[in-house]
Amino acid sequence: MKVSKEKVAEHRAHILDAAGRLFRERGFDAVTVAEIMKAAGLTHGAFYGYFPSKEALVAEAVGTALTPSAAAPSSAWIAAYADSYLSAEHRDNRDDCCMFSAVGTEAARGSPELRQVMTQSTRRQLDRFTAAAEGDSAQDKRRAAIVTWSAMVGAMVLARIVDDPALSDEILTQTRAALPLA
Repeated sequence: MKVSKEKVAEHRAHILDAAGRLFRERGFDAVTVAEIMKAAGLTHGAFYGYFPSKEALVAEAVGTALTPSAAAPSSAWIAAYADSYLSAEHRDNRDDCCMFSAVGTEAARGSPELRQVMTQSTRRQLDRFTAAAEGDSAQDKRRAAIVTWSAMVGAMVLARIVDDPALSDEILTQTRAALPLA
């Protein structure tokens, strides 16, 4: 039975969504193709009709999850983004959190395709932050953007690592207070 192009696109979107959610929750290696396909409501055997390999799925799922919002960057946008990003809700909601903080350290050891997707997404995010930054020069704006994004991702990673809730909250709060752009 032939599946329409619309159905194929819909199934592919379900697979990418399920994979992104599961990867954020448990990491790349702890999730199997069978689990992803089951979460997407499809059979395991159908996987290779959509993706040539799990590595290809990882790269595409990460790229899809890291597509930036259409919000125009501004200092108010960065402040609101930082408030949301450096929150307990974001820290505790692994299945819908930022891919960088959820799997960034794992992605550093990933395939060249995955690293390329992460690099492109990093550039896009830094460009958005730079466009909204205030500063005396382009170099000052870029530095502030890099420091802000790096601090946010690093703080979220650390806040999730520690097993002391008070320390985790302190990491988020103090990082938010120190951000140069927000």
